[in-house]
Amino acid sequence: MSRNNESEVRGGRILLVEDDATLSMIVSETLQRDGFEVVTASNGDDGLRMFARQGADLIVADVMMPRMDGFEMGRRIRQLSRSVPLLFLTAKSEIDDIVEGFELGGNDYLKKPFKMLELIVRIKALLRRNIREESNRFEIGKYVLDMSTQRLSFLDDEGVELTLIEAKLLKELAVNAGQTVAASTMMQLIWQRDDPYSRNSLHGFIHKLRQYLRCDPSISLINQRGIGHGVTAEAAFFGLYADVGHGFC
Repeated sequence: MSRNNESEVRGGRILLVEDDATLSMIVSETLQRDGFEVVTASNGDDGLRMFARQGADLIVADVMMPRMDGFEMGRRIRQLSRSVPLLFLTAKSEIDDIVEGFELGGNDYLKKPFKMLELIVRIKALLRRNIREESNRFEIGKYVLDMSTQRLSFLDDEGVELTLIEAKLLKELAVNAGQTVAASTMMQLIWQRDDPYSRNSLHGFIHKLRQYLRCDPSISLINQRGIGHGVTAEAAFFGLYADVGHGFC
């Protein structure tokens, strides 16, 4: 696959918490057309519960909501996760309100009314930043996984663009090379839950990763039934990029 914009992040799971049903529908449909998975809640109380159960790669939250406002929801979410990006939507313009949002752990804010293009740009920027902070480049045999661009490259070729979930799963396997990563660990990492639906989804993603890695026969992506998955590669080095020579795929 080619990337029109190397900084683009796609495939992320967005939790949208907005009590205006019309605005929520418009934002949700627009983000889905742009390649995001979107789940919605109409108040801070439900938004907090959904994040605790299902997790998210990024949260977009209105500030003024019934039952629990966005600021209080954000404060409680920060007790569950210090890293998930949080973007506030607010009709308020007072500097004290903006400062409050950042002080409780918000990463960005957008003042209503806003243009959808600006929201999408801010979401992608936050997701890019979050990926870079997690890690950068990992080698798997003759492959290099670049988390900053979500690109998996074989030797000197252009490589394939991974979704956010694929990149996170492959990074977890790379970091734990030579070991089995429990299926429950990977499901909690991606979806913050362990259930039959997530397990089926995990198997599907592992199958796709196995296809991506097929060009290097030294790599084995192992399935230990009932336990989890692991990756091994002869003479593999996991860390910063080093010269791996020329290949044959």
